[in-house]
Amino acid sequence: MAFGTNELIIILIAFFVLFGAERLPKLARSLGQAKSEFHEGIKDIKDAGAETEDDLARGGRTESAALAEKAEESGVDVEGKTPDEVEEETSE
Repeated sequence: MAFGTNELIIILIAFFVLFGAERLPKLARSLGQAKSEFHEGIKDIKDAGAETEDDLARGGRTESAALAEKAEESGVDVEGKTPDEVEEETSE
């Protein structure tokens, strides 16, 4: 059931009576900020989704865990080495 013009006018009058006209801009600003944060959160989740798909392609492991497992299988010691150094040694 949609609100008609009369219902919206009654709601606005009730709002002004209860909260006053000076609170309306503050409310609108906080709603805008909440919307912005919501969209930012959705964007972060979508960005993390790409990483999750890559992790699933590696059998549910992160890139560093997959590299450590590969190094262990190759008998390479990973202590004190950068991921690039470990990758070079495992590919040899």
